[in-house]
Amino acid sequence: MIKLHKIAGNMMAHLEAFDGSRAALDSSKILIVRGRSRKKMDPKMMANELDGLISSIDAQEIDMFSEEAAILVGLMDEQIRSEVDINTETDVGGIQTLKESLESMNFFVEYKLGYLKNAGFFIVLYKDKSGIGPCFTEIVISDTGD
Repeated sequence: MIKLHKIAGNMMAHLEAFDGSRAALDSSKILIVRGRSRKKMDPKMMANELDGLISSIDAQEIDMFSEEAAILVGLMDEQIRSEVDINTETDVGGIQTLKESLESMNFFVEYKLGYLKNAGFFIVLYKDKSGIGPCFTEIVISDTGD
Protein backbone atom coordinates (compact mmCIF):
# COMPACT_ATOMS: atom_id res chain seq x y z
CA MET A 1 0.00 0.00 0.00
CA ILE A 2 2.90 2.35 0.72
CA LYS A 3 4.02 1.89 -2.89
CA LEU A 4 0.63 3.07 -4.22
CA HIS A 5 0.68 6.11 -1.92
CA LYS A 6 4.22 6.99 -2.99
CA ILE A 7 3.30 6.79 -6.69
CA ALA A 8 0.17 8.90 -6.13
CA GLY A 9 2.18 11.41 -4.11
CA ASN A 10 4.76 11.77 -6.87
CA MET A 11 2.07 12.20 -9.51
CA MET A 12 0.07 14.73 -7.50
CA ALA A 13 3.25 16.64 -6.61
CA HIS A 14 4.19 16.87 -10.31
CA LEU A 15 0.74 18.28 -11.07
CA GLU A 16 0.88 20.59 -8.02
CA ALA A 17 -2.34 18.93 -6.87
CA PHE A 18 -1.12 17.36 -3.62
CA ASP A 19 -2.53 19.98 -1.22
CA GLY A 20 -6.20 19.28 -0.66
CA SER A 21 -6.16 15.99 -2.56
CA ARG A 22 -8.05 13.11 -1.03
CA ALA A 23 -8.44 9.41 -1.52
CA ALA A 24 -11.76 8.27 -2.94
CA LEU A 25 -10.75 4.62 -2.45
CA ASP A 26 -7.75 3.39 -0.50
CA SER A 27 -6.97 -0.33 -0.22
CA SER A 28 -3.91 -2.53 -0.43
CA LYS A 29 -4.49 -3.26 -4.14
CA ILE A 30 -5.99 -0.04 -5.52
CA LEU A 31 -5.88 3.66 -4.75
CA ILE A 32 -8.03 6.39 -6.27
CA VAL A 33 -7.02 9.97 -5.52
CA ARG A 34 -8.77 13.17 -6.57
CA GLY A 35 -7.43 16.70 -6.45
CA ARG A 36 -7.08 19.98 -8.25
CA SER A 37 -3.94 21.39 -9.72
CA ARG A 38 -2.59 24.77 -8.69
CA LYS A 39 -0.83 25.02 -12.05
CA LYS A 40 -2.35 27.51 -14.47
CA MET A 41 -2.89 24.98 -17.24
CA ASP A 42 -3.99 25.96 -20.71
CA PRO A 43 -6.39 23.18 -21.82
CA LYS A 44 -4.40 22.87 -25.05
CA MET A 45 -1.38 21.92 -22.94
CA MET A 46 -3.01 19.25 -20.74
CA ALA A 47 -1.81 16.42 -23.01
CA ASN A 48 1.74 17.81 -22.83
CA GLU A 49 1.41 18.00 -19.05
CA LEU A 50 0.50 14.31 -18.92
CA ASP A 51 3.39 13.43 -21.25
CA GLY A 52 5.73 15.30 -18.90
CA LEU A 53 4.29 13.46 -15.91
CA ILE A 54 4.79 10.06 -17.54
CA SER A 55 8.37 10.99 -18.39
CA SER A 56 9.10 12.34 -14.90
CA ILE A 57 7.98 9.13 -13.16
CA ASP A 58 9.67 6.92 -15.79
CA ALA A 59 6.43 5.18 -16.75
CA GLN A 60 5.44 3.38 -19.91
CA GLU A 61 2.31 4.72 -21.63
CA ILE A 62 -0.19 2.16 -22.88
CA ASP A 63 -2.33 2.60 -25.99
CA MET A 64 -5.86 3.02 -24.65
CA PHE A 65 -7.26 0.73 -27.34
CA SER A 66 -4.82 -2.16 -26.94
CA GLU A 67 -5.22 -5.60 -25.42
CA GLU A 68 -2.74 -4.55 -22.71
CA ALA A 69 -5.07 -1.66 -21.78
CA ALA A 70 -8.09 -3.97 -21.65
CA ILE A 71 -6.20 -6.26 -19.26
CA LEU A 72 -5.16 -3.38 -16.97
CA VAL A 73 -8.62 -1.79 -16.95
CA GLY A 74 -10.13 -5.23 -16.21
CA LEU A 75 -7.74 -5.68 -13.27
CA MET A 76 -8.60 -2.21 -11.92
CA ASP A 77 -12.30 -2.95 -12.28
CA GLU A 78 -11.90 -6.25 -10.43
CA GLN A 79 -9.95 -4.57 -7.61
CA ILE A 80 -12.53 -1.78 -7.26
CA ARG A 81 -15.40 -4.30 -7.23
CA SER A 82 -13.65 -6.26 -4.46
CA GLU A 83 -13.84 -3.11 -2.29
CA VAL A 84 -17.12 -1.49 -3.38
CA ASP A 85 -20.50 -3.02 -4.28
CA ILE A 86 -21.22 -2.07 -7.89
CA ASN A 87 -24.48 -3.23 -9.47
CA THR A 88 -23.54 -2.87 -13.13
CA GLU A 89 -21.52 -4.98 -15.54
CA THR A 90 -17.93 -4.18 -16.39
CA ASP A 91 -17.77 -1.61 -19.18
CA VAL A 92 -14.58 -2.07 -21.19
CA GLY A 93 -15.31 1.28 -22.82
CA GLY A 94 -15.74 2.94 -19.44
CA ILE A 95 -12.80 5.31 -19.90
CA GLN A 96 -14.20 6.61 -23.17
CA THR A 97 -17.63 6.90 -21.51
CA LEU A 98 -16.05 8.93 -18.68
CA LYS A 99 -14.39 11.24 -21.22
CA GLU A 100 -17.63 11.76 -23.13
CA SER A 101 -19.53 12.39 -19.90
CA LEU A 102 -17.06 15.05 -18.75
CA GLU A 103 -17.07 16.66 -22.19
CA SER A 104 -20.87 16.81 -22.12
CA MET A 105 -20.55 18.74 -18.84
CA ASN A 106 -18.44 21.34 -20.68
CA PHE A 107 -14.97 20.15 -19.68
CA PHE A 108 -11.78 19.77 -21.70
CA VAL A 109 -10.49 16.26 -20.97
CA GLU A 110 -7.14 14.51 -21.35
CA TYR A 111 -6.18 11.09 -20.00
CA LYS A 112 -3.43 8.47 -20.06
CA LEU A 113 -3.03 4.86 -19.07
CA GLY A 114 0.34 3.41 -18.15
CA TYR A 115 2.60 1.07 -16.24
CA LEU A 116 5.30 1.51 -13.66
CA LYS A 117 7.15 -1.36 -12.01
CA ASN A 118 4.48 -3.44 -10.22
CA ALA A 119 1.72 -0.87 -10.77
CA GLY A 120 -0.62 0.33 -13.46
CA PHE A 121 -2.33 3.69 -13.53
CA PHE A 122 -5.03 5.73 -15.18
CA ILE A 123 -4.97 9.51 -14.91
CA VAL A 124 -7.48 12.05 -16.16
CA LEU A 125 -7.21 15.84 -16.20
CA TYR A 126 -10.30 17.96 -16.82
CA LYS A 127 -10.89 21.69 -16.89
CA ASP A 128 -13.99 23.80 -17.49
CA LYS A 129 -14.18 25.07 -21.08
CA SER A 130 -14.95 28.56 -19.78
CA GLY A 131 -11.33 28.77 -18.66
CA ILE A 132 -12.47 29.65 -15.15
CA GLY A 133 -11.41 27.48 -12.27
CA PRO A 134 -8.74 24.86 -11.68
CA CYS A 135 -7.73 21.78 -13.60
CA PHE A 136 -9.08 18.74 -11.74
CA THR A 137 -7.27 15.41 -11.62
CA GLU A 138 -8.17 11.86 -10.77
CA ILE A 139 -5.63 9.05 -10.53
CA VAL A 140 -6.33 5.33 -10.25
CA ILE A 141 -3.27 3.27 -9.27
CA SER A 142 -3.44 -0.51 -9.23
CA ASP A 143 -1.02 -3.02 -7.73
CA THR A 144 -0.30 -5.38 -10.63
CA GLY A 145 1.79 -7.71 -8.50
CA ASP A 146 4.32 -8.17 -11.30
